[in-house]
Amino acid sequence: MKGLKQLAAVSLMNFRNLGRRLDSSLVAVIGFAGVVLVVVAILSIRAGFRSTLASTGSPDVAIVLRGGAGSEVNSVLAGNSDSIVDQAPGVAQGSNGPLVSPELLVQISLKKRGSGLQSNVSFRGVTAAAFKVHPRVHIVAGRMLSPGLNEVIVGADAARLFQGVQLGDTLHSGRYDWKVAGIFDDGGGLHNSEIWTSLPVLQGAYQRGNSVSSMYAQLTGASAFPEFQQSLEHNPQLNVSVQRESDYFAGQAQGLSMFIGIVGVILAVLMGGGAVFGAVNTMYTAVAARTQEIAMLRALGFARTPVLCSVLIEALVLGLVGGVCGGVLAYLLFNGFQATTFNTLTIIAFRFAVTPQLLGWGLVYALAMGILGGILPAVRAARLPIAASLRQA
Repeated sequence: MKGLKQLAAVSLMNFRNLGRRLDSSLVAVIGFAGVVLVVVAILSIRAGFRSTLASTGSPDVAIVLRGGAGSEVNSVLAGNSDSIVDQAPGVAQGSNGPLVSPELLVQISLKKRGSGLQSNVSFRGVTAAAFKVHPRVHIVAGRMLSPGLNEVIVGADAARLFQGVQLGDTLHSGRYDWKVAGIFDDGGGLHNSEIWTSLPVLQGAYQRGNSVSSMYAQLTGASAFPEFQQSLEHNPQLNVSVQRESDYFAGQAQGLSMFIGIVGVILAVLMGGGAVFGAVNTMYTAVAARTQEIAMLRALGFARTPVLCSVLIEALVLGLVGGVCGGVLAYLLFNGFQATTFNTLTIIAFRFAVTPQLLGWGLVYALAMGILGGILPAVRAARLPIAASLRQA
C-alpha cells in the first residue's frame, strides 16, 4: 500500500510538470501517432482487399475449375461438363432446374477515366442462372441485359473507373459493339469491377465454342459441399478441381495480402525504431530536468520502484495519446478510401478498411513503443545517486 501511495504521488508530480517540457513531449506523441497512422493505413489496404473478396464468396456455393487451374482466367471447361455438374449430389434446384451457372471470363483492356491509362477488366459471360447463384447482384441503373443480344451490364465500380462503359455507351471489344444496358451492384464485392454479358454472345465474339471458364453451383447447404466435391473430382469423365466459393476468393487474396502484411511489418519496425528513439530522448530529458526532485523524494524515503514505475507510466501515457491520435487520424483519412489493385493485374476496386482490430493493434503497438522508450530513462531515474544529485542543487 505504501508503494502505491508513493507511486501515485510521484506520477502526479510528473504530470503536473509536463507543461515545462511540452515541446519534447509533443515530439514523442507525434512520433507515436505517425507510426500508428502509417502502419494502420497500410494494413487497412489488406483488410479492405480481403473484405472485398471475402464478401464475394459464399460457403454454400461451389466453384468448379479445370484441374490444376489456379483461377478462372486460366481455366477452360468443355461445354458438356455442365450436364454432369447439374446432376451432382447436393446441387440446389430452382424453378427452372439445377442452380448451376456456367460462366466464361475473358480479359479486355479499357482506358481509365482521368488518366487514360489502359487496364485489364474482367468481361464475364453469364446465363440467367448467374443471378440466382449470385443473388446480391442487382440493377441500380438502366435495365437487365437481354439474353442473346450484344448488351452488357457494368459493375458500379467499373462504370466509375473506366471510359466508355457508362449507361447508354457503346463498348467496342472483340468482334462486336456492345450496348451498355444497365449498371449493377453486388454489395461491394468483386463483381462490381466486372462487365457482364450473355454467355453465348461472348463465346461467339471470342471464338470459344461452347467452352466456359468455370461453373458456380448453389448447394442445398454448406454441409453438402464434401459430397459434391468428391463426386466431381473422382468422376473419370472430368478433370476438375472444386472449391467453396468463399475459399476460392480468400485464396485469390492471399498473395497481395501477404505482400502488404510484410510491407506493414517492415515499416512498423523501421518507423517504430525512430519513434522509440524520440521517446528515449524525451524521457531522458524529463529525468534530467527532475534530478533534484527525484533525489529529494529518495531522501524522504521514497523507494526506487515507485520512481521507476512513474517514469514508465509517463512514457505509456505519451504512447497512449499518440496511439489514439494516430488511430483516429487513420480512421478519418483512410476508412472507406476507394482504391484499385495495380495496373499489371486485372483491376479490382476495393475500399480501405480501418477495422476495430487494426485500431486495437495500433494502440497496443504505441503502448509497446512507449514502454521501450521509457525503460532506460526509468532505470536511470531509479539509480540516481541521492547525495550527488542533492549537491547539484
